[in-house]
Amino acid sequence: METRLRERYKTQVVPELMREFKYANVMQVPHVEKVTVNIGLGEARENARAVETATADIATITGQKPVVTKAKKAIANFKIRENMPVGVAVTLRGDRMYEFLDRLLNVALPRIRDFHGVPVKAFDGRGNFSLGLREQLIFPEIDYDKVDRIRGMQVNIATSARTDEEGRRLLEMLGMPFAKDRT
Repeated sequence: METRLRERYKTQVVPELMREFKYANVMQVPHVEKVTVNIGLGEARENARAVETATADIATITGQKPVVTKAKKAIANFKIRENMPVGVAVTLRGDRMYEFLDRLLNVALPRIRDFHGVPVKAFDGRGNFSLGLREQLIFPEIDYDKVDRIRGMQVNIATSARTDEEGRRLLEMLGMPFAKDRT
């Protein structure tokens, strides 16, 4: 069974991008390669359970078990020792990625208070997009009563686009609500 967003990509986005950017071949059309979701855990050095709860939150949101990221070297100013857990991350590809993107774009982002769209400037110059979320509660899968602490997360969307313009247009057509310029 194919996901809603992948179906939309194949039937609507690909033909439109081919026409718009005048691609000669379907394989030139940019696509989403992977989505990485990451929570940095600065509080992990005081609170040992922080890693467990963040792992559970990301696993609930994405449907995939995250990897615990560890410090590569000791940083005395931050009281971090080598191999200390400093975050959790998960990389999504294929159907899970499209399923997560669909939920992010159509369910989670509209639930943000005073939401005016995601910033257009968050591209890296090669068509990849980074989005910071302030709380995990915007996802309906998270039970508010079981949250011990509100944590922000970073969502990185890697595309095969060569320019920011191509990447922006791809995400726009998939339903990314970009902020309108208020000039």
